[in-house]
Amino acid sequence: MRVVNVLSGGAAAAVVKGVQPQFERESGCAIKGTFSAVGQMRDQLVGGTPCDLVILTQPLISQLIASGHVMGGSARSLGRVKTGVAVRSGQKHPSLRSRDELAAAFRAAKGIYFPDPQKATAGIHFMNVLKSLGLDQELSAAFRPYPNGATAMAEMAGSKEPGLIGCTQVTEINYTPGVDLVAVLPEEFELATDYTLGICTKAQQPESARKLADLLTGPASEAIRRQGGFEF
Repeated sequence: MRVVNVLSGGAAAAVVKGVQPQFERESGCAIKGTFSAVGQMRDQLVGGTPCDLVILTQPLISQLIASGHVMGGSARSLGRVKTGVAVRSGQKHPSLRSRDELAAAFRAAKGIYFPDPQKATAGIHFMNVLKSLGLDQELSAAFRPYPNGATAMAEMAGSKEPGLIGCTQVTEINYTPGVDLVAVLPEEFELATDYTLGICTKAQQPESARKLADLLTGPASEAIRRQGGFEF
């Protein structure tokens, strides 16, 4: 069977997996998806990892078009995703309406779960939020960073430690069993990321990649995107 290789930020993983059965049935082509921090996925593509369709942030896709790694004119948005705060299911939801309440919630936590603060969109932003609150050094012992938000949320869900909190894209929270979305970050710290796909210039299956792009950005995936927290 032919294979479409996909490199994607973790926020879009559930969307790709949601349309996968329909795509494979209609195209006779399998999907091989790799999902992690957008910076890591970009580095893999630039480093030569086989890829037909890539899903990253809009600025990264624009950079890859400029560098010749993604076909010009192929960029299409899946929607915007905000960054939120999560706790393990069944745990009390802290109030997060202001910077003071946000700081208090993080100070009260015994463990703080989040994605890679160097290569993940939400991780980079979250570390900047902590710096703005003056907590990046004070709370460092409680930090639980993981390569991507989905892994961070899954690890938090599976932990037996009490008093945990996490921060990542709302899609990675909503699609992870065992964790609850408390709220998006207060307006002062809001981050809405436009996740955008592109067809790679070295795609081995460009036509199949375009068919997959249609499903990922069209009516076939609208319900699962909205359910996860995409806005469009």
